[in-house]
Amino acid sequence: MRSWLWLLVVLALGGLFYWGMQRNPKELPSVLAKERRPAPDFTLPVLSPYQEEWGKTFKLSDHLGGKPIVLNFWASWCYPACYEEAPVLEATWRRYRDRVLFLGINTQDKEGDALRFIEQFGLTFPQVFDPRGRVGVDYGMYGVPETFVIDREGRVVVRHAGTIDQATLERYLKEVLP
Repeated sequence: MRSWLWLLVVLALGGLFYWGMQRNPKELPSVLAKERRPAPDFTLPVLSPYQEEWGKTFKLSDHLGGKPIVLNFWASWCYPACYEEAPVLEATWRRYRDRVLFLGINTQDKEGDALRFIEQFGLTFPQVFDPRGRVGVDYGMYGVPETFVIDREGRVVVRHAGTIDQATLERYLKEVLP
């Protein structure tokens, strides 16, 4: 009788392992995106290089209802993923800045390290600072990098876990641009 029980346990664990291996880790579920829920609002301090143009704090709800928004959660310690996607985000921001707002959310990082990262990549789109990662929790973030796309109505329509490439980002933007 015991051998049957062990066989069932082994088969069940094997089935779970097989099921897990078939899943794409970039397709982590997001209730916000799946149900196109309103983007959770937040107010965060703007990092110093952006304060002249964006002010000392950035409140998301002040920017909803106009352009689509790309939120990118990142950290300086996120190597190599955040380092690979930073140039992609910057180039895409420069191309679409009149039609889409990009916002970097530096999370669970040290401010000095974040500022060095920004300088290293010459990031010109606004960056805010969330040292405790509070906003990431509200968005259901699993880790960095993660990118969310918010449509003109203020609803989350895309959640992308992991490094984002140019083609994928362009595809997401086509979903929210007229």
